[in-house]
Amino acid sequence: MTFKKETPSTASLGETAGSANGASHHESAVSTNPGDSASAPAKKIRYAVVGLGHIAQVAVLPGFERARNAELVALVSGDREKLKALKKKYQVRHTYSYQRFDECLANPEIDAVYIALPNDLHADCVIRAARAGKHILCEKPLALHEREIRQMAAAARAGGVRLMTAYRLHFEPANLSAIELVRSGKLGEPRYFNSTFSYQVTDTNNIRLKLERGGGPVYDIGTYCINAARYLMQDEPIEVSAMIARTDDTRFDEVEESAAVLLRFPRGRLASFVVSFGAANCARYELVGTKGSIALDPAYEYSEALHQTVTIDDESEEKTFDRTDQFGGEIEAFAKCLLEDCDPEPSLEEGLADVRIIEAIFESAERGCSIRLRPVKKSARPGRHQMKRKQAVRKPDLVKVTSPHGD
Repeated sequence: MTFKKETPSTASLGETAGSANGASHHESAVSTNPGDSASAPAKKIRYAVVGLGHIAQVAVLPGFERARNAELVALVSGDREKLKALKKKYQVRHTYSYQRFDECLANPEIDAVYIALPNDLHADCVIRAARAGKHILCEKPLALHEREIRQMAAAARAGGVRLMTAYRLHFEPANLSAIELVRSGKLGEPRYFNSTFSYQVTDTNNIRLKLERGGGPVYDIGTYCINAARYLMQDEPIEVSAMIARTDDTRFDEVEESAAVLLRFPRGRLASFVVSFGAANCARYELVGTKGSIALDPAYEYSEALHQTVTIDDESEEKTFDRTDQFGGEIEAFAKCLLEDCDPEPSLEEGLADVRIIEAIFESAERGCSIRLRPVKKSARPGRHQMKRKQAVRKPDLVKVTSPHGD
């Protein structure tokens, strides 16, 4: 898949921005559907989904069925067959090739874009959408480098648009339950966090194995571990130490096979995690405090129930959280922010916080020493008020796409 990374001419940018920016854009940034049921909101945010790979087809597109205040109105892809089949399946009005992306952004019927492209294309796509006055929900990692995210932030400010990083677990009941338990003090003071996240990438052509696409387990799944450590600790790390490992498996000629990371937080707290594309399926975490612990296993999945174990004073209690439509929840949450004119959580700053840690991980592994992080303050954290309990969707039939496992 290729995405034409051209910056439109100044004239075309001006025309695009002029058609979308300003009061008239914000006044018309919702659609009214008289056919909605009485319980459904009259106003909806109209989305274009950019990129029709595995995650878009298996989770993002079906999520619009559950998002009461959002409407899928456009698709963008480089594959005509995908566009034709998915337009029909989801009754979408507009389709665009990647080469016509700026035409998509100029369409006044589109209020926001959901970016589900490979990691290396996020920054360019976000900046172009912001310049066109479109709000943006972008998959994580938000970009490959901190400097790109700062450029994205500047474009969003200049365009007067909002950007949300697509951390679906900020709306997921099991993870929010864990956050609230830590906040309650029942576990005492948090002391350490550990996590393992791995699976076998068997499709040798998958972009997750391509260095220039932002592949490798640190960018792809390490983001989840970093984000979980931060939202459970309710703080930002001050030091990073990491090791990267490879075997002689040719799948990992370009990217790391595995990585082990240690994060130091203020007040004597530590977080560690291991991620790998060459190990069996595992996706768990545990936080241990001075009085007890909480574990989720699995912790990060969207396709199965999440199992929680809380241990306090040597007594354990287990609870299973049913699978929910996490993507529908985040789509609805961002639409709500736009309709109510409020800042999203998770924000652009949330994506920036994780990417600066990722860059420090690679620097630590390359230099063979720990890397100090400059102190940062973050005011907004995920909480119970963000919880979305949406009925899970069935896996749809997919069009010309396979999972990283090759199935």
